[in-house]
Amino acid sequence: MTDQMPGRLSVNPKSPFYNEELLAQEVGIRFNGTEKTNVEEYCLSEGWIKVAAGKAKDRFGNPLTIQLKGKVEAYLKHPAAKPEAE
Repeated sequence: MTDQMPGRLSVNPKSPFYNEELLAQEVGIRFNGTEKTNVEEYCLSEGWIKVAAGKAKDRFGNPLTIQLKGKVEAYLKHPAAKPEAE
């Protein structure tokens, strides 16, 4: 796996942008220079994140989200160790 983060990622398993393997490695999100821990989905190219709007749920039990626009940076908190060349 490369160090390059995908342009869009979601924590919802029903989303086409869901990636369980990548999420297992703990993805970190910096939004406008501030670390965010409640991000449901992000898009690097369009510069937005979706965060839960309190404890509100829709009729299917999913959290209601709001979209915030700004500078988005995604990174792996614990990148996998690279094998050393011998």
